[in-house]
Amino acid sequence: MSKPHLIDTHCHLDAAEFAADRDAVVQRALDVGVATQIVPAVTRANFTEVEAVCRRYPGCLPAWGMHPMYIQVHREAHLADLRAQVEAWRPVAIGEIGLDLFVPELDFATQEHFYFEQLKIARDADLPVLLHCRRANDQILKQLRRINIRGGIAHAFSGSRQQADAYLKLGFKLGFGGAFTWTRATNLRALARELPLDAIVLETDSPDIAPAWIGKERNEPAELARIAECLAEIRGIDTDDVIEQTGANARAVLGL
Repeated sequence: MSKPHLIDTHCHLDAAEFAADRDAVVQRALDVGVATQIVPAVTRANFTEVEAVCRRYPGCLPAWGMHPMYIQVHREAHLADLRAQVEAWRPVAIGEIGLDLFVPELDFATQEHFYFEQLKIARDADLPVLLHCRRANDQILKQLRRINIRGGIAHAFSGSRQQADAYLKLGFKLGFGGAFTWTRATNLRALARELPLDAIVLETDSPDIAPAWIGKERNEPAELARIAECLAEIRGIDTDDVIEQTGANARAVLGL
């Protein structure tokens, strides 16, 4: 009986950090069972790079969106470009979109405008969203309650149990990756242990959010196998069960 396949629900494989050895990075991921990677865009300009990666590697699927940390380059016309891109190549989701209250110089009103407008694109296209929600879960949830969309993933979730439950009620899954593997992340590890397993999807956010065992080194999608093992250890269950259930969760929420 073959082992269940891993799905990395958030991987920036198009990033410059992978330019020198991207083929090898993809092969290492395949070697440990990562059969699918979701590659989200972050600006209008990088639609081209995401598209190139997803055409080159069959297991890579695109998400189109504009990230809140790049509001300095977003323009109103890019929203129309995003709609056109969705029509040209239907993605698995609209993303990476959302809000970021960690970086103080990011104008909140501008962030919120682009977030809300992209939620409307997701609604109109009947697509889920990949949410960047750093220190902004309540503000993210407020807008989700205004627009009825198909759900999605709260990427790199680090909120409270109450916020987690709010996402789940709206049809979302919660993305868990390298952050919960650090022993000092006590609140996040408690959530990883106590949340229903059908609430969780796995991700790496490569090349960022490295797991504890690689420290400050570049993260890559092959680390997802050990992330799955870590989640299984925390929950006291079999790794294959984690891989099977989180994979089913990802397929359900993303329509794979």
